Amino acid sequence: MRFRISAPASLLILMVLALPLARGEGEPLAFEGGKSQWHDGFERYDFIMDTATLEISPYKAPKGENFSVGDPEQGKRRCVVVAPKEPAPGNPWSWQGCYWDHQPQAEVELLKRGFHIAYISANSELKPGKEWDAWYDFLTAKHGLSPKPAFIGMSRGGEYAYTWAVRHPAQVSCIYADNPGGNAEMLAGLGGLAENNVPLLHVCGSLDPLLGRFSNVIETTYEQMGGRISVIMKDGAGHHPHSLHDPGPIADFIEQSVKHPLPAAPALAGEQSKHASFYGTAMTYADSEVEGTSLTCRGARFTGCYDRYAFELPGVEGAVNVIVPEKAAAGTPWVFRAGVVEREATVDVALLAKGYHIVTGPVSYNKDGPDLKHWNAVYQHLVKYGFSAKPVMEGAGRAAGEAYAWAIANPGKVSCVYAENPVLQSHMTDGPLLEKLKPLATAKVPLLHVCGALDPALEEQGRVIEKRYQELGGKITVIIQEGAGHYPLSPRDPAPVVEAIAGSAG
Repeated sequence: MRFRISAPASLLILMVLALPLARGEGEPLAFEGGKSQWHDGFERYDFIMDTATLEISPYKAPKGENFSVGDPEQGKRRCVVVAPKEPAPGNPWSWQGCYWDHQPQAEVELLKRGFHIAYISANSELKPGKEWDAWYDFLTAKHGLSPKPAFIGMSRGGEYAYTWAVRHPAQVSCIYADNPGGNAEMLAGLGGLAENNVPLLHVCGSLDPLLGRFSNVIETTYEQMGGRISVIMKDGAGHHPHSLHDPGPIADFIEQSVKHPLPAAPALAGEQSKHASFYGTAMTYADSEVEGTSLTCRGARFTGCYDRYAFELPGVEGAVNVIVPEKAAAGTPWVFRAGVVEREATVDVALLAKGYHIVTGPVSYNKDGPDLKHWNAVYQHLVKYGFSAKPVMEGAGRAAGEAYAWAIANPGKVSCVYAENPVLQSHMTDGPLLEKLKPLATAKVPLLHVCGALDPALEEQGRVIEKRYQELGGKITVIIQEGAGHYPLSPRDPAPVVEAIAGSAG
């Protein structure tokens, strides 16, 4: 028996057959490239891209390539994607910047965790460009992979990963770069990655000739921009070998970066606040049997890492900066300080770990220092949001004078004053502050100083403050750091200071 199908009906059937196969919610669309096996039995799909038209077509890998990828013919780019046996939620994927199948242990581990793995031909001549954009669109728009891939780049691959990422900073979940190379464009574009909260991980050899030129520059720059960067340094290793024998730390970094996007700003910061990250300078150094050397670990993943928000208040000139602890301590204690919080601020780092918020008061661009009424407005704003009514006042050097000035004007609203190598000068008030300490003594506000024994200001400021406050009946504790001058400002051991501050909470 034959069936005749009218033209409209046959057209309808063809249209139905052309539709993609049904897939479960969140599942990526099946790939149709040349199929083969990659490490540990994962399915690999090969494609070829025409660089003139950007058309991507299925491609059968030549015999003998095994797990690797050969260079494409002129005008073409080889493309590869390897699928996990069960995709993780959100269809995360990693993008290899160069040198496919070189030290692939991190990619294999990610496949086991449900990541897709992708690559497009790259070498010294084939650099990131429109072809990379087309490959990204193919994987995300057509096949449903996450719009924010994780990048893996070794040497030139690190340079290429950064090159594409700084051009598309909102489309990157994280970057793992191994002894990365670099270029002027990528270094200039790091600010966009920091603004988009893109975490970075570098694995480097301490003898790598590129270390000082690129990785160290990226690390320092990114830290100053408020971005999160972590570094694992292999002691005595050069440019090779890349990666780690144990890929767990790398895969953990990528997986956790994908799962934890930019946090929501707290209500006190408002909708227009700017986010950054803050973390200290602590590092670890330990032997690793697996890696066959010692590893130095530093940065955001290896010390306490906190969210910092900059925002403005109506009628207040200058930005307020608040560093938020992972969990606020009972009573929401906080530090109200003058001067930027440096990463070497050991006391502030320790207080954050104990649940204190660290708040830097605003300074106008149109004045030489802070304004008392503006700081009062910040205090009222934070207390309204549940902060303690008695903050710790803090400052270093001449910034300590500003902390003292606010405390003198508000003695009943202060738990204690902590100063490092203080010099009592202030733009908040007229007249010498050394003559205005009585309100603090009357309110029984304890003072705590850390001073370098060689600090030029110790005798004329630190010792004079100590003597006068004792004469007024006030309590003051002075910790002298032998052999230290004015810098560094923070104590080598913050524990006694933190204990004293915690004991003064009222």
